[in-house]
Amino acid sequence: MMTTRQTGKGILWRLLIPFLLFLHPAAASAQADTVTPIPENAHADRFGKGWKCDIGFRENNEACAEIEMPDFAYPTFRSYGQGWSCKYGYRQEADTCEQVVVPEHGYLTSSGDSWKCGRRYKKQGETCKEIMVPENAYLDADSYGQGWECQVKFRREGDSCVAIVVPENAYFDASAYQTSWKCNHGFFPQNNKCIRVDVPENAYLDVDSSNVGWRCERGYQQNGTTCQAVQIPKNAHLDYRGSDWECDAPYRKQQDTCVIPD
Repeated sequence: MMTTRQTGKGILWRLLIPFLLFLHPAAASAQADTVTPIPENAHADRFGKGWKCDIGFRENNEACAEIEMPDFAYPTFRSYGQGWSCKYGYRQEADTCEQVVVPEHGYLTSSGDSWKCGRRYKKQGETCKEIMVPENAYLDADSYGQGWECQVKFRREGDSCVAIVVPENAYFDASAYQTSWKCNHGFFPQNNKCIRVDVPENAYLDVDSSNVGWRCERGYQQNGTTCQAVQIPKNAHLDYRGSDWECDAPYRKQQDTCVIPD
């Protein structure tokens, strides 16, 4: 409850304000000048310090111009760009919004401006074509490929899956390039078979080294199916491969010897 003293102060201020404005008209004028006029199709912003255009309008030369939108569009509320976007289920084409035509067995994407085919179907032009999965195959999630993959121990040949024939002395390995199988240790692949490797004296098993499946020890060089010692002449040494020789510096190779260059 207000006291008599507080009530008296309130009455006093109400009497003094008009008198003070009369004595200082510039203050009242300045207060009026700070009020920004709000143009048509606009409203005061929430801070009370300016104005913003209404929905569907955009600021242009201190005024609010209407945004020209095509059918099936909505304003974006952004001050940049064209000011509108197409509604869900429509996509922009030039200055219009065209409806996205979803074919049978298709569905609209989450963005609403395109479509995809459902499971077991693949996009072909503007339609969804059923994926024909051959025997010994399964549906693949990859929408860009054939739509199916062969089961384990089968490989693709055209539009079918054929069994991978693993030869004797070999085992199935899906990572093996082209064949999908590898030879057992001690065997070498040759003409879709696994041939036993006969390692000669002074050699060791190395199926990746050559077409024979073995490599000569360092200091030896291959000669047919044998390994012969490298004959190193005077002033020479084994090269970095260990299967030939090269001259010591500053000697130079001349046939089977090392000579000082002229």
